[in-house]
Amino acid sequence: MKQTSTCLWLMLIIVSLGTPLFAQTTSGIITYEGMRKLDPSQIRVVINGDVVQPGSPDAPPDLPDVVNFSQQLVFDKNAAKEIRENSGPVIRRFEGGPGGPATRETIKVEPPFTENTYIDLGTQKYIRLLEIKKDAQVQTYRTEEPFKKTAGWQEAGKTKKIAGYTCKKATCPWKGETYTIWYTTDLPFTYSPINGLAPEKGVVLEIEGSGEAFKATKVENKSIPERKLSFSSDAQVLPADQYEDVRNKAMADFRQKMFSGGLPGGN
Repeated sequence: MKQTSTCLWLMLIIVSLGTPLFAQTTSGIITYEGMRKLDPSQIRVVINGDVVQPGSPDAPPDLPDVVNFSQQLVFDKNAAKEIRENSGPVIRRFEGGPGGPATRETIKVEPPFTENTYIDLGTQKYIRLLEIKKDAQVQTYRTEEPFKKTAGWQEAGKTKKIAGYTCKKATCPWKGETYTIWYTTDLPFTYSPINGLAPEKGVVLEIEGSGEAFKATKVENKSIPERKLSFSSDAQVLPADQYEDVRNKAMADFRQKMFSGGLPGGN
């Protein structure tokens, strides 16, 4: 009897130690590597001081057609925030003689506004804040939108490990094509880097379409200070369509300034 009891205790200890630590993750950071097909309007090409439109006969043939970036989801049990790095407009400068460009320079340009996306995980809605700087003034706008649901979600019956988590494969029609999605149910909330392509329950760790893709490279289990997920309530609240109008106008003004030579690399 004594030997049986010892074996039982050993088995219980082994089972306990074998439980994945990440199953208890309630706060932390998910790091994604992202890719998106590049909008030609985000590239300004200057060859020997002259502005050349991408796709024109005078444009270099090897211009990039995608932009790669890093995105983090900082989360706790109630809220989250998306933080994106290495994205935004670029200027590529070519200098050289008649035989072709001899030197190249790429300049990252920051637009005169910042945008942050927060997520209320309890009510499943996105909260977007836009700060536009003009002269010495800063105007802040806010809009909210719920998690979108897209019809046609199909489970594929396959699994694989991503960043240490077991993920299930699914497909879903989106933007006229079929996206491939891998998601885990081992995290205690629901989220997707693309609003409209989230499962009923679970976190998308990899998603891919022909024009965009995200893949989680790391999931960190760590305490997140509340201030990192809080935001000011002083912003002017706008419906989603008006918010987009304000954002698009700010971007249009910025592009006009970029193409007229008012930014680094201009004439």
